[in-house]
Amino acid sequence: MSDNTNKRFSIHLAFEEIRLPPFDDILVVGKKCPQGKVGLYKSFEFLVPNEYEVVEIDHEVVEAVYINKKLLKKIEKEKIITLLSSKVFPYISISEIIRVDFKIRVSYDPIEFEHINL
Repeated sequence: MSDNTNKRFSIHLAFEEIRLPPFDDILVVGKKCPQGKVGLYKSFEFLVPNEYEVVEIDHEVVEAVYINKKLLKKIEKEKIITLLSSKVFPYISISEIIRVDFKIRVSYDPIEFEHINL
């Protein structure tokens, strides 16, 4: 007969809500990632149709970039790709998929009026 009086179990449990796809802004796809550019595209079109634009990249490591179309209403994709090329692409391996948190804040200098009729 075994002695179970000294046995203890400890459970740590955590959970959180996820969204599909599991990123909001930008996804950078390496040339040899297991899912591939086409597989990811089909998945996104099924989960969130017409929400992301796919930009094919001519780079030794990066094959494509998925950009949320709401970002493209604020900034041109060429500027996004240029920024990613210099700040993100150097840190990506050929088999990775990298989620990029890309937040844009729009601000204006003070706007003044001479006279406002209310």
